[in-house]
Amino acid sequence: MTVAVSIQNTPLEHPSEPILLRQDKAGVTTLTLNRPQQFNALSEGMLAALQEALDAIAGDGTVRCVVLAANGKAFCAGHDLRQMHANRQLDYYQALFAQCSRVMQAIQALPVPVIARVHGIATAAGCQLVASCDLAIASHAARFAVSGINVGLFCSTPAVALSRNVSTKRAFDMLVTGGFIDAETAADWGLINQAVVESELDSAIAAKTADILAKSPTAVRYGKQMFYRQRQMALNEAYAFAGEVMARNMMEEDAREGVEAFLQKRPARWGA
Repeated sequence: MTVAVSIQNTPLEHPSEPILLRQDKAGVTTLTLNRPQQFNALSEGMLAALQEALDAIAGDGTVRCVVLAANGKAFCAGHDLRQMHANRQLDYYQALFAQCSRVMQAIQALPVPVIARVHGIATAAGCQLVASCDLAIASHAARFAVSGINVGLFCSTPAVALSRNVSTKRAFDMLVTGGFIDAETAADWGLINQAVVESELDSAIAAKTADILAKSPTAVRYGKQMFYRQRQMALNEAYAFAGEVMARNMMEEDAREGVEAFLQKRPARWGA
């Protein structure tokens, strides 16, 4: 069953439709950015709606995977420059970028994988959004840039996520030139997992979510938490931490069931 849930607008936004849509179906939650006329720019209202939705998903045990999508021609054109220009105060900008950083970190803090479905341009903080997701699949029509430099603003916060996806020289090249890369290049550089023709984007997303849903939800939750934490550790600390996580994972019922199923040559029956 599919249930559509719309996240309401904040007082800062007054569009005729909700700016973020939520749809739940068979363990997969799709969050859709819905400011198509503004190229899904990350306004204060959009960031607040994303944070609210991510917080709700974090406490929802029925969600196994999240897809982050968008309506309109663009995936996300970054921060709302018109809104930013209207509020030229240091404390405003500090609060805005802190709010955005919390959203990006909340994506990685979710216990379930988040897949970016990128159908159009993803620029500046929109590119940061793609880089912050665990996985990303894009159509050949998608293009990516961290283009703040073109308006006199180095994309410092997008640089954090970008430089954790692509090599140092490639990331800095994008940041200092503001140039676009296409979907095939983004896949080659590691910014996204896969580039497909536009007509196959939804089927590629469905195949990826099906792969995830077929695995033990317990193991996936253990794995995502471990993956990001160990990246910040020294090698010996990472191995010690990973070994402890793996030992605890082995004590879970899903691991017992999975091993028994393998030995008995039958499909595993995972728990919730």
